[in-house]
Amino acid sequence: MQGVLALLIVLALLLAFLWLLRRLTPGQAAVQGVVRVVGGVMLGARERLVVVEVADQWLLLGVAAGRVDHLYTMPRPADLPRAPSPPQPSPFAARLAELLPRRDRG
Repeated sequence: MQGVLALLIVLALLLAFLWLLRRLTPGQAAVQGVVRVVGGVMLGARERLVVVEVADQWLLLGVAAGRVDHLYTMPRPADLPRAPSPPQPSPFAARLAELLPRRDRG
């Protein structure tokens, strides 16, 4: 009986960890859309400058607590290579992704 109880506790902890990991993982693991973050630098505890690429334009944005300000726009430098496409998932990751939504539904 103790073995079964210990197994249930371990499985519950594993499921809680996976749920937490899924909630905290940034959404950029999926295919990126129209907007791509090129880079950024921290200016203070809550302030930073971010360069964002949108349709062959680079936007310099000032990001602070509760606000985003457009500071400058420039064309994307022609000598820079395009961002690589996101890596294709391994067969195991693809199979796991197929199975997880089915399990959520019931």
